[in-house]
Amino acid sequence: MHELWSRKRAQLFHLSLPWYYPVLRHLFVSISSPYSLPAKLINGGIAGLIGVTCVFPIDLAKTRLQNQQNGQRMYSSLKYLSLPKDLKGSISDSYTCGPERGICAAFLNRDFGFARSDCLIKTIRSEGYFGMYRGAAVNLTLVTPEKAIKLAANDFFRHHLSKDGKKLTLLREMLAGCGAGTCQVIVTTPMEMLKIQLQDAGRIAAQKKLMAAQAQLSSSPAAAAAEPAVETRPTATQITRELLRSKGIAGLYKGLGATLLRDVPFSIVYFPLFANLNKLGQKDPNVKAPFYVSFLSGCVAGSTAAVAVNPCDVIKTRLQSLQRGVNEDTYSGILDCTKKIWQREGPTAFFKGAYCRALVIAPLFGIAQVVYFVGIAEFLLDMLPKRRA
Repeated sequence: MHELWSRKRAQLFHLSLPWYYPVLRHLFVSISSPYSLPAKLINGGIAGLIGVTCVFPIDLAKTRLQNQQNGQRMYSSLKYLSLPKDLKGSISDSYTCGPERGICAAFLNRDFGFARSDCLIKTIRSEGYFGMYRGAAVNLTLVTPEKAIKLAANDFFRHHLSKDGKKLTLLREMLAGCGAGTCQVIVTTPMEMLKIQLQDAGRIAAQKKLMAAQAQLSSSPAAAAAEPAVETRPTATQITRELLRSKGIAGLYKGLGATLLRDVPFSIVYFPLFANLNKLGQKDPNVKAPFYVSFLSGCVAGSTAAVAVNPCDVIKTRLQSLQRGVNEDTYSGILDCTKKIWQREGPTAFFKGAYCRALVIAPLFGIAQVVYFVGIAEFLLDMLPKRRA
């Protein structure tokens, strides 16, 4: 009788657990297991810290390009600088590529040259070198659990979808990616929410300065002589406190639906594509592919998935922005945002910052997969002294 009651109590306990409990339990297993929490945290942390440090300035440019609207354009998406005329015949001095042009003029030009980001150049001039890293602290803090959850959840779902011992079909690989993308938004949404406010603050401040300068030129001498107001930019801690005070925890999860709309399709595309590309470099199914194959597979799969879901990323960025520039639209939801962008900026606006996002995601996921597949954390954990029984 006592054994029967114990079994019933255990069943009731498991039924009362939240839906994500199996994933968390999958993380919290022994260090010796390939699915251990310490190994995944260390691998995710190493990959995230390296990747974010390398590509964060490009991510900042992506956010500012996506947020600016046609009425107030502060930056061009790309400027193409040609070689000197004495070296390459008659070449026009520069080309500007924007969403209204469709295809970048740099790719239409037959002459050789090099490209630069107009946004980053202007950011350095107005905010200094470290202005390109505004919001990086939020990413560096939360990227470790985000990567750990994303990669571990994908492993968890792949493991349970292949219990019959057969090779995973493409549909099951996509389902595993869907589960991973759904789990990661627990961390991704508040991280993106805070990061976007910090990244876009410089664009709004620059726009206000430009509007003030124009107003002074057209106003009376007395108004022109007045000193401009000092611009104060909030920190991530201040933004978090204000959101929690005014809206509660829901304030940090603004744009959750748009984040799911971006991250779930991204994972559905990324993980199956990476797995199949990585298999091409395996000489033996039981042996891991070389690290450079994992890196290239991560880069190709990441950039492909990033461009594919860029329209969802534009919508998410617009919805999560708390501050607006002069004469910029506000949005009530995903459908309202989609409708206004389509009507007022055209379909090409959904691909604003697409090349920046591809440049961010490609090395970020390439590095993550190399660290994850090489097993740097497992190597470090094996070096620790073993506990005696």
